[in-house]
Amino acid sequence: MSLKQHLVKQLNLARGFTEQLFQQFQSPQEWTTQVFPGANHPLWVAGHLGFADNYALGLLAPEQVEEPDGYRELFGMGSQPQGDPGAYPPVEEVLGFARQRRQALLEALQGMEEEQLAQKLPEGAPEMLSTVADLFAFIAWHEGLHTGQVSVAHRSLGRKPLVG
Repeated sequence: MSLKQHLVKQLNLARGFTEQLFQQFQSPQEWTTQVFPGANHPLWVAGHLGFADNYALGLLAPEQVEEPDGYRELFGMGSQPQGDPGAYPPVEEVLGFARQRRQALLEALQGMEEEQLAQKLPEGAPEMLSTVADLFAFIAWHEGLHTGQVSVAHRSLGRKPLVG
């Protein structure tokens, strides 16, 4: 398996599990479930994952960046999740953003040659990441981190785990 195939697999695996969890939330109140005040809730995570994919695209293919008005404040780095569903766009809109941004990121990855994955990231990239491949691997890891938070919100509603 090539490095590119491995990265695509990891991004799809992470998103597949996240999508399974997202399907468990029904009402706006469930989507903004916070297990403690200030905790990341499922709706914030959905928007944040789309924002993170958009950030990665900004480093690799700036012409593909799409950011709805207000999303940076709601979902960007440093944003603070709010427990009020009315503070957010409709769930389907946020999910659509996250899904569309992931599709664009996967298309950017699929369009790369293996050699491009070893290239250094441009100025402005996080210092902990060196190469283009590092960025894609980080996006998959980052999603797993936040999906764990969604899983805790899911369990706090008295639901059984999806795995195990």
